[in-house]
Amino acid sequence: MNRYNAPRRSTANSKRFLALCLAALALVLSATTSALAVRLKDIASVKGVRNNQLIGYGLIVGLNGTGDGAQSSFTTQGLINMLENMGVHVNPTAIKVKNVAGVMLSATLPPFIKAGQTIDVTVSSLGDCTSLQGGTLIATTLKGLDGQVYAMAQGPVSVGGFEPIPVPRGVQKNHLTVARIPSGATVEREVPVSFANKEKIIFSLGVADFTTVSRLVSVINASLGGSFASARDGGTVEIKVPEKFKEQEVTLLAALESLEVIPDTLARVVLDERTGTVVMGENVQVSQLALSHGNLSLQIAPGKQKPRLPGEETNENIVARDMENRLITLPEGTSLGEVARALNSIGVTPRDLIAIFQSIKASGALKAELIII
Repeated sequence: MNRYNAPRRSTANSKRFLALCLAALALVLSATTSALAVRLKDIASVKGVRNNQLIGYGLIVGLNGTGDGAQSSFTTQGLINMLENMGVHVNPTAIKVKNVAGVMLSATLPPFIKAGQTIDVTVSSLGDCTSLQGGTLIATTLKGLDGQVYAMAQGPVSVGGFEPIPVPRGVQKNHLTVARIPSGATVEREVPVSFANKEKIIFSLGVADFTTVSRLVSVINASLGGSFASARDGGTVEIKVPEKFKEQEVTLLAALESLEVIPDTLARVVLDERTGTVVMGENVQVSQLALSHGNLSLQIAPGKQKPRLPGEETNENIVARDMENRLITLPEGTSLGEVARALNSIGVTPRDLIAIFQSIKASGALKAELIII
């Protein structure tokens, strides 16, 4: 009986083991899919929700002799105008100060910010000022591109470093003619942004792609339970507000921006010749080719590979020989990542990789966009 029962136990154990393997594989695939998916809010923005840039001109006072010189006439004129507005009459020819600097102010007004809240300000010298350290910005208006005043800035500036000591080999940290004023501007005017009673909401992708837009439309319609979303072009999705979300558009946006979608990417290779950096996507493929680079030979051809020989290194479908006979053989349709790993296995430098990739692209065998920065 033991002779007949043993196979049954072995078969049952095999079935249980197979079931566990399938469950583990499903878990791995699920985790991989979840890792690839990204939230809608990370790849798209809502039309109408944006930052606005503010600029202004002001004066920084209290500098320790590091302000603008006499040649910066706009600083002198600005100082005269400020004193005249305060009721102080001065002789323009008698003004010679070195503790004042004319600066340009820049700030970003985020969406939904309200009057009375504060924003950071960046201050940049316009004249021949050598350092803004220790200075204080006098009250300055910040205007938008429409000419309206949206904020008022004032306060001590922060350079975050120190001036060089007066020796040939002095020390300097940061850029002394650019400073910041944290929370240095108070918002005086709001930019109206409202989603109340909206009939449609539009999402714009950060990177336009027809496949990603199509997937996004499917995910949104599945979540809303109807055909509410439609693609206007390769980077825009228009969503009709369902009846149940009327007067609850913010709730709808909160639900939509948490949806996950798997974005599609272009086959692209980025090369930085200055640093020798090579970055490539997973979809980059190489067709049939034969390449020679110095003592290195590279061949990608259809058919079966040669068997592994003594002294060779293998990496999946790649065979790389040692220094004595630098020969690499790869099958047709291999990825550029496998090419790079094969070349690295025999000590090819990043700069050699850049030259090889450029040659492969020029031959037409690289099925990807090549970007050199």
